Amino acid sequence: MRAAAPGSIRRRLLLQLLGGAAVLSVLLYLSVRGVSRSAVEQTQDSILGAATIAVAEQLRGTDEGVDIDIPYTAFSMLGAVGQDRVFYRIIVDGADLTGYADLPAPDDAPPGLNPLFYSRPYQQALVRLAAVNRPVIAGGHTAQVQVIVGQTRSAQEAIVADMAWRAAALGLGFFALAALLAVLTTRSVVRPLDRLAGALGRRGPQDLRPVTQPVPVELAPLTAALNGFIARLSGALKRTETFIAEAAHHIRTPLATLRARAEIALRQTQDEATRASLREVIRAVDDSARAAGQLLEHAAVVYRSDQRAEAPLDLAALLRDIGQSYAPAADMADVALAVSVPDSAVMLTADRLLVETALRNLVDNAIKYSGPDGRVEMGLGVAQGRATIRIADRGRGLSGASLADLTGRFRRGRNVEDVVGSGLGLTIVQEVARAQRGRFTLRERDGGGSCAELTLPLD
Repeated sequence: MRAAAPGSIRRRLLLQLLGGAAVLSVLLYLSVRGVSRSAVEQTQDSILGAATIAVAEQLRGTDEGVDIDIPYTAFSMLGAVGQDRVFYRIIVDGADLTGYADLPAPDDAPPGLNPLFYSRPYQQALVRLAAVNRPVIAGGHTAQVQVIVGQTRSAQEAIVADMAWRAAALGLGFFALAALLAVLTTRSVVRPLDRLAGALGRRGPQDLRPVTQPVPVELAPLTAALNGFIARLSGALKRTETFIAEAAHHIRTPLATLRARAEIALRQTQDEATRASLREVIRAVDDSARAAGQLLEHAAVVYRSDQRAEAPLDLAALLRDIGQSYAPAADMADVALAVSVPDSAVMLTADRLLVETALRNLVDNAIKYSGPDGRVEMGLGVAQGRATIRIADRGRGLSGASLADLTGRFRRGRNVEDVVGSGLGLTIVQEVARAQRGRFTLRERDGGGSCAELTLPLD
């Protein structure tokens, strides 16, 4: 038998969808953050490069050397981005002309007026720098002028951080939407299974029709397997019922024939030894017939417990019928049988065969173990929505045995070994009580004897 997979399909599907949504949300966050950082850096570099070129274009050569008038617009462009610090440095033929002399220069020479961008730590901050080269004719020769402009990155980081928060909010929003869709998708996928389970759960114990519930194509093999199992189960139950009925007939009939022939032989013979042997045969046949009958009764009760046909049942009328049917047996055993039931009907919904089998076993035991001049009382009471059937006698009692001991299969009390019995009567009663959602109790009576009570719900 294959072990069932742990967990549930609904939970596993939901977790897989949520896991996929979480991964996609993280990838979306990282992608948006990376793209936004790259876009901010490119925008910042473009502004920084434009400012550097604007400064370089203001260089003028004179007879005395290089003249520079730093334009205000260059720094205003950088100041428009944020509250960053701005640094500059102008180098003419390797000598500083103006600006911050310790501002880091690039490792490689800039390609003309195309800005060369690089980052360096400067004055306890990471500074983004742009450098350009421009030749200027001054003092009768061409001078190489290098312009370097730098800016701290706090505004850029602030923009990147803001974009990161926006990316995180976008990722969370995407995850929330994906989670909602995952829940809806999971419900949609599992709903056919729930409908199929509900359709099967609403069936009664005798409803073995094929499953006709519409299901998706993927569940068609499951319904086909269920229908095959139901068909096999229905066939097996029918064969079981047929076997029980045939077994009862084929076992009881030969035993009855054997007993009749033994009794005839007992009346015809005068030999005491032969008569004693025939009496033993009759007793053994009675024992076997009773055991076989109760085995078949027990099998029928187990079968009907799953396939019971519940219908309205009048307990008062049933007890009267059982009392009348056992009156001859009680008279033969010199036992007084008293039946006390309400005049009005006591109705409940139950399987008549199961309840009648249990009551017959209780009455049969009470008569059998009472002995001559005994008295068996059959009563019926109703209280708090439950009917209680009471069978009391003044017989041998329980001899200290518990209900669990006496309701076990083939178990009998220590004080009834001389009486024919199979040890299945009380087992049958217990099975019936369980099948009918009732309760069975058995106790000693004050003054001797026992009292059996079978309580059944009226609803």
